[in-house]
Amino acid sequence: MISDMMRMIRLGLKSLMLHKLRSTLTTAGILFGVASVIAMLAVGEGASEETLKRFRDMGVTNVLVRSKKPDETQQTSSSSMMSILGYGLLYPEADRIQNLLPQSKVVRVREFNRGIIHGENWSSTMIVGTEVDFLDVTNMKVKEGRWLTELDMVTQGNVCVIGESLARTLFPLSNPIGMTLLIGIEDRFQVVGVLDYQGRAAGPNGTTLDECAFIPLSSSRRRFGDTIRNTSTNRFEAIELHEIKVKLPSSAEVEGAANVLRAMLAPAHAPKGDIEITVPLELLREEEKQEAMFNLVLAVIASISLLVGGIGIMNVMLATVTERTREIGIRRALGAKKKHIIQQFLVEAGVLSALGGLAGVGLGYIVPKLITHFFHQNTIVLWIHVLLAFCISAAVGVVFGIYPAWRAANMDPVEALRHE
Repeated sequence: MISDMMRMIRLGLKSLMLHKLRSTLTTAGILFGVASVIAMLAVGEGASEETLKRFRDMGVTNVLVRSKKPDETQQTSSSSMMSILGYGLLYPEADRIQNLLPQSKVVRVREFNRGIIHGENWSSTMIVGTEVDFLDVTNMKVKEGRWLTELDMVTQGNVCVIGESLARTLFPLSNPIGMTLLIGIEDRFQVVGVLDYQGRAAGPNGTTLDECAFIPLSSSRRRFGDTIRNTSTNRFEAIELHEIKVKLPSSAEVEGAANVLRAMLAPAHAPKGDIEITVPLELLREEEKQEAMFNLVLAVIASISLLVGGIGIMNVMLATVTERTREIGIRRALGAKKKHIIQQFLVEAGVLSALGGLAGVGLGYIVPKLITHFFHQNTIVLWIHVLLAFCISAAVGVVFGIYPAWRAANMDPVEALRHE
């Protein structure tokens, strides 16, 4: 059985080599179809992975409550420019959340922009006042030195941990650990740690965690207060906390905790609309559904080119049947059965599509690498996509070769022998 199959494959290759250009062009249809399927799925998978990573970084067991400026306060009159706008989360609310969810970790966060100076190097960035559990809740790691401690919180210590990008800006040629920074006009803080690279945003203003400086929340409140000036409106804003991060023991408790927080905070904040609650787990599930649909659409679009390639194979095989009518008649006269004729032409169609599929797999692996190199777009080639594309290409060759093979097998041997 295996020897017969190998003989038919050799016979099919020999027949195809009689028309090299035609066979090559037909194979190219399958080649580009397979390559496009693999490349498009790789691009879709890369985009999906980046999006899902962003939600995972937010923490699938976290619930994030963030202060938001009320819409009606965006427009201010000159008479109200000197007034202080108060909105957002309060310290007592964080305490209430901790009491309602005793098994969770509740982290308070306060953010403001300040200039940071070290020697001749300067940067204007976000200062984040936070607590010890911030590192665990946000899945961050320290590259050098240490993170903030409970002692720093109690003593309101002038210590800070800086992001990797900020460390390179302020200390291009030296180790920042133990060095002193000037934050604002006169507040000096000692660098006790440098974070590992994070590559993600710290808040809605676009600043990344790698550009931030982290200080104890107690020190932030004592030295910088709860009132800041919005440089875009030149108006003072009183806001105690910009965000409260709540980490639950398991993902099963996230939705229930989110509902509890919505019910607890709604009476005070719903009228003003000055907070928003984000549940990364819900966003992650929704994004996974959308990405699955997106990948399906990409696969369908790319598979159209495989369909076109299959039509090309059928066209070539029909032409081959016509050209080899006399050969078919001779084989039938010598005792070949219909199934032998069908097998021969199906093998030839399968060889065409398999060769195109193999070449398409190679091209489909190279194209995503080129996209990543030249366009800096993350791409991920999965072996299951490669196997799927190749199997589909082989199936396309067989399916579109059935009709030509059936037509060849059902020729009248006498009429075929008379064919010129």
